[in-house]
Amino acid sequence: MTWVVALLAAVVALVAGGCGDDGAEPGASREATLVLDFAPNAVHAPLYLARERGLFERGGVDVEIRAPGASTDAPKLLSASRTDFAILDIQDLAIARERGLDLVAVAPLVNEPLAAVLSSVPPRALADARIGVTGLPSDDAVLDTVLRGAGVDPAAPERVTIGFQSVAALAAGRVDAATAFRNAEAVELRRRGVRLRVLGVERFGAPPYPELVLVTRGETAREDPGLVEGVTAALAEAADAVRADPEAGLDALLAASPGLDRAAQRAQLEVVRDALGGSFDRDALERWARWAAERGIVEDPPDVDATFR
Repeated sequence: MTWVVALLAAVVALVAGGCGDDGAEPGASREATLVLDFAPNAVHAPLYLARERGLFERGGVDVEIRAPGASTDAPKLLSASRTDFAILDIQDLAIARERGLDLVAVAPLVNEPLAAVLSSVPPRALADARIGVTGLPSDDAVLDTVLRGAGVDPAAPERVTIGFQSVAALAAGRVDAATAFRNAEAVELRRRGVRLRVLGVERFGAPPYPELVLVTRGETAREDPGLVEGVTAALAEAADAVRADPEAGLDALLAASPGLDRAAQRAQLEVVRDALGGSFDRDALERWARWAAERGIVEDPPDVDATFR
C-alpha cells in the first residue's frame, strides 16, 4: 500500500500547487474594486456595460463598482489600499499628487473638458455679473479662463460661494452665472426650461484635457500591469460600444441604478458620448499641466510622464 499513499500525496501536492498561493483556481478572475467620482450617472455607462457584458472578466478581473461616500473619498481610499481603481476628475488627481499621494491615471473615461460657466448674460456682460462658485480651486481656474477668454478682467465680477447649488441658484435667478458641468447641471437646467449660455472652458483658452480619468496607485501600475491592462482594455472596448449604441450603455447603467431617470441620463450621455474612452494626448496633457499651475489649481505643473501611463 506504500505506492498508494505516495500516489495520493503526489495528487494532493499537484492540486495544491495548481491553486496558486492565493488558493484561486487556474484561470479564475482576480477581484478588484473601482470607486466612482460621483453617484452613478451617464458618464459611467461604459463601466457598467463592461461589467454587464463580461469584458472585465474576459481580461481576468472581477470588478466591483462602488459609489463614493463623498467626493473626496476616492484619493484617500486609493492611497490607503482600500480600493484598486477610481474615477477622478483630472484636477483632483493633480491636487492629490501635489499632496504626495502616489496615484497615476491609466486611461481616460471622458476625453475632453466638461467644466463650464453657465450664464444668463453674454460673455462680455460677465464683468458686471454675480457669479456663483463652489469654492473649489478648479472653479476659480475655470472662471478665470472663461473671463480672460471673453476679454473680461477676472477681478471685475462679484463671486459668490454657493457650494453645489448652481441649478437652484441659476433657476431662481440668485446669480447671473455659475461654474458647473455641461453634461450635468447644464442638461438639468435645460430640462427645466432655463435658458442659459454654456461657456465651455475649452472654448475660452483651456487645453483639451480629459475631464475624467481612471486612476490607480503607482505601485499597482508598476508591479501589476496585467491587472491594469485587464481593466483598461475592458473600459476601452465598452466605451467604443457605448459610442456605437448609447441605449445599450443606458440599459446597463439603469440596470445597476434603476432609480435614475432614463430621459435625463440619455440627455447627459449625448453630451459626453463622442468623448468617451480614447487615449491620452501627451501634448494636450503638457498644456493642461502648465494651465493648471498658471490658474492656481496646483503650485507647480504636474509631471505628465509620472502622472499618466
